[in-house]
Amino acid sequence: MSPRRAAVLREGDRSLREHLVVTAERMISEQGAAGLTVRAIAREAGVADGVLYNHFADKEELLAEALRAYVASVERGLGELPEPGRGTVAANLRAHLEHGLAMHRAILPAFAGLAAQPKVLDRFAERGRPGEDWRDRLLDYLRAERDLGRLNPDAKVEAAAAMIVGVCHETVLTALLQGVARPMAAKDVDDLVAVILDGIGAGG
Repeated sequence: MSPRRAAVLREGDRSLREHLVVTAERMISEQGAAGLTVRAIAREAGVADGVLYNHFADKEELLAEALRAYVASVERGLGELPEPGRGTVAANLRAHLEHGLAMHRAILPAFAGLAAQPKVLDRFAERGRPGEDWRDRLLDYLRAERDLGRLNPDAKVEAAAAMIVGVCHETVLTALLQGVARPMAAKDVDDLVAVILDGIGAGG
């Protein structure tokens, strides 16, 4: 191991690959992913530029890994999502929606500008694992509530999840297109939950 690499890893036992991901994640949280260069990441990580290519196929792979780590970090800070069968379905859907809105608001600066870098977004999507993303957990929650009989047995939970996710995406698009992120009012959250439950809620 070179002296430079030894210095980089002195503070812990993480691998150089992990160190590069953590470094890129920190830079993304501070300044977003758009415009990040290999040279800037390498300099911040304390390694030569070419070292990145010993551990990643290209810059896009590194950024995708760092974005995944960043989103996971943001979600951990938002707390736990409700468990199926506990509380009311309406309150739980509200919690899922508020979680999704908060997550999208938080990660928007990191993703802003990446529309011009589709390879990064493609790599980000490829690295998702089933059940890992918030949308997957929302859909799993709805399916579990349906299995428990707290939703109609023929409830179109996929459509309900798409509605909730779509609202969260709409807030991001509004911010990108208009330059202003408009928070969703509590009444609007309640109205959306009510509309969804009118379609999939258990009768009676």
